[in-house]
Amino acid sequence: MTSLLLAEQVLNGLQFGMMLFLMSAGLTLVFGVMGLINLAHGSFYMIGAFACASVAMATGSWFLGLAASLAAAAVAGVLVELLVIRRLYDRDHLDQVLATFALILVFSEGTRYLFGSFPLFLDVPAALSGAVTLPGGIAYPVYRLAIIAAGIAVAIGLFWLVGRTRLGIRIRAGEADREMIAALGVDIDRLYTIVFALGAALAGFAGAMLGTIQSVQVGMGEPVLILAFVVIVIGGIGSIKGALIGSMLVGLTDTLGRTLLPVAFSTILPPSDANAVGSALASLLIYVLMAGILVFRPSGLYGGRSA
Repeated sequence: MTSLLLAEQVLNGLQFGMMLFLMSAGLTLVFGVMGLINLAHGSFYMIGAFACASVAMATGSWFLGLAASLAAAAVAGVLVELLVIRRLYDRDHLDQVLATFALILVFSEGTRYLFGSFPLFLDVPAALSGAVTLPGGIAYPVYRLAIIAAGIAVAIGLFWLVGRTRLGIRIRAGEADREMIAALGVDIDRLYTIVFALGAALAGFAGAMLGTIQSVQVGMGEPVLILAFVVIVIGGIGSIKGALIGSMLVGLTDTLGRTLLPVAFSTILPPSDANAVGSALASLLIYVLMAGILVFRPSGLYGGRSA
């Protein structure tokens, strides 16, 4: 493997990691502040992707579709929190799992009813099409660099929001002691709705960004949701920093594993077998990584409490 190909795969891993960060940041906020196990978080990812695709095809503007993905996912998050989630805060985690799993089925079948079972395809916007030559002679797609830049911008924005604003103080206080801040006069129901809508909007944004690279289809959020849970377990529940570091670790481990392991096995196996064995082992690497971290850090890298 050449150094240029390795550098390109590192960039692909960073891009994949940034997409996972957009998913896991909202999930870890909801999990950390509200103590809620939300299996339907991947549905907001799907809603954002379909909103972007439908608006972009109707208007011809991908950027309008991107704005629609944020709005649609946030509105869906508010409705879900008000109508369903608000009744689950004091319930057992099993009730939360069952209710949010039911929401997955509702959203999946509702989306299938509205858009059909066939995938939708989005073109990369003209402003972000093509490739640029990076230092070292690496030709890399502009759109994938835009995903990395968007993830960095969202990370900076979240760090500022949580660490420097009044809302961020309430979010951190709600994670530490929700009963106390409610007693001090903070509208805890409103805070929960804002946090849930923010998490849903981030998931919808991730769906719109990645849906332009892949196809937009029913059920596309569940595989990403599994990886997002791995990220917050690695990084620590409730930690934005942990979500960012965990996303980078998972993204690089998965991408480099799928690239390097087939090459390594090709020295001892036929090419077809090397690809099959390498790909199979690469899919296990992120779980090996998670297990290894939990052995030494049961609360995750930056977790303040044990899962």
